Formats: sequence, structure tokens, C-alpha cells
Amino acid sequence: MRVLGIESSCDETGVAIYDGDRGLLAHQLYSQVKMHAEFGGVVPELASRDHIRKLLPLTEAALKEAGLTRKDIDGVAYTAGPGLIGALMVGAAAARSMAMGLGVPAVGVHHMEGHLLAPMLEDEPPAYPFVALLVSGGHTLLVDVAAPGSYVILGESLDDAAGEAFDKTAKMMGLPYPGGPMLSRIAEKGDPDRFSFPRPMVDRPGMDFSFSGLKTAVRLEIARHAKDEKVDETDMADIASGFQQAVVETLAIKCRRALRATGYRRLVIAGGVSANRHLRQRLDEMAKQEKSRLYYPRSEFCTDNGAMIAYAGWLRLSHGQTADLALQVRPRWPLNELEALA
Repeated sequence: MRVLGIESSCDETGVAIYDGDRGLLAHQLYSQVKMHAEFGGVVPELASRDHIRKLLPLTEAALKEAGLTRKDIDGVAYTAGPGLIGALMVGAAAARSMAMGLGVPAVGVHHMEGHLLAPMLEDEPPAYPFVALLVSGGHTLLVDVAAPGSYVILGESLDDAAGEAFDKTAKMMGLPYPGGPMLSRIAEKGDPDRFSFPRPMVDRPGMDFSFSGLKTAVRLEIARHAKDEKVDETDMADIASGFQQAVVETLAIKCRRALRATGYRRLVIAGGVSANRHLRQRLDEMAKQEKSRLYYPRSEFCTDNGAMIAYAGWLRLSHGQTADLALQVRPRWPLNELEALA
């Protein structure tokens, strides 16, 4: 079965084609970062309009890359949520229209399930069961993944997600959008031990997260070192490095708890923040200490992309799941409400 996948939940337009026998055949992606940078963040209406402009050209490019025509497509998958409702509607409308015109089934995919399954696109994918840490701009989740479609939430953020904390902290530092990746680059030049920032909620049982207090601690430190409303480069780098280390150590502590609670020996990290080099190194060290193995997708599949949606859609379509004709998207959609695979 060859599945065309469409991702349009926020500010990336992704189209990919996945073949159940041959694997990923094509992958096309367009980022709206430059357009939104002018406004310091994503403007939902502009995002939706740009998805409209880019979806069909990217679809044609994906078909050409795969050496296929539209008639070779056996199913269409699209991100049905969570995400920006206008952006989701663009992808859903395009996908359902294509599926109807081609006479093939369509299925809506949960955005976070796409991220969770992204490592399955690699040459050495993890076997089930495993613990998954999903870290992105909008979500921080620890998930017990017993089998495809069988997910139990072990812990989640009670306020800001890890990626959101990175972006908001970067904004406090005066860094341009998107600030999170830039903060990480600045942190590489700093001393992570100069500032002792809190590791939130590690002194209490459980696997939930909270990064609002850490963000406040960083804000106070920035204010303390500001001179004429500016912080010098050394102080900025040290603050960024200390903040990053606090986030990474917090995530590592909670992942260790999850591995011990489940008894699993495989840890998956996915989502935009999983591309962070320092996070990967620390979790790899922790996993080895726990006699476990760390898995993650290649960097281009950490951020939003069509490949993960094509794969997750193929998985659900191959189990007989399809969406009805109604265009139903869910801007908010808890992962544990997903329909289990047969």
C-alpha cells in the first residue's frame, strides 16, 4: 500500500509518500519560518494561507520524486490534530478531496502519534514495547508504548512544554524567532555550572513536568545581570547554558523513572526538541546506565514533516481504519483518546 501523507498542523507544509514494502519513497517540506519571523511568532491566518499555496505543488513534487502518478496512490493520510484549526482544515480538505477524486481511503492522523512513530522510518527502528519522550513546542509527554496504537500517558507538562520554555526564554533574552534553536547554539559557548537553576518537580514522585518556575528563575537572573537593559555575551551564554542543562537534566531524571517503572529497555525521543544535541547525549548516557538503548529520528524528521504522517497513516489504513466524509479536525486531542489498532 502506497500512502500519501500531508502535514499542515502549524508552520511547516509537509508531503511524503510511504510504501509498505519499499519504505519512504518521497519527502517534501516547506518551512514558513522566514514569513513568521517578522512577527516574532506564528500568525495562524498567514500559516493557513501559505499551506493553501504550497500543498499542491509539494504534492506534485513528491509524486515526481517517487516516480509515481496520482493513480498509484492507494490511500491518503493527513494531520487531523492537534494544531491550528485553520491550518489543519487546509490539509484535511486537500487530503479528503484527493482521496475522493482517486477513489481511495483517507485517514486522519494524530500529530503526536506521527512524532512518536518517526523513528520507525530509520534503518534500525526500535522494537515494541518502549518508553517515548515527546518533546516539542506544544507538548512534553512521557508515554508507555506497549504496541502500535497502544499508548498510556506516564507524565506530561502541567504548564509550558519544554520547547515552549526554550522559545519563551529565548524571547526574554531578546533572541529573534525561532528562539529555541538559537538559544541552544548560544548555550554551547557558555558555562552550564555558573548558574544553579532549579530542576522542576524532581523532588517529588511521578513523571509530570513543569517549566514555568524555571523560566521565572531565568528571567530574574537576566534582570539581575542587565546593564542599560542589556546583558553581555558571556552572561547571556552562561544563562542559556544553565537553562538548557536544567531542562535536559529534568527530562533525563523523568525518563529514568519511566524506564524503571515500566521495566522497558528502549527509550525513544521525538519532536522538535529531540534534535537538541545536548539532550541526545545526556539521554544516551542515562540509557546506557540503565542498560537500555536510545532511539531517535534523523534531524529532518524531528520537526513537523509529512513522512511521519505518511507512515502513521499507512499503519492505520493497513489495519482497516478510515475517516468518514466529514471534515473533522481536533485542535486539542489527547493522545490517549486515539482509537487502538485492531
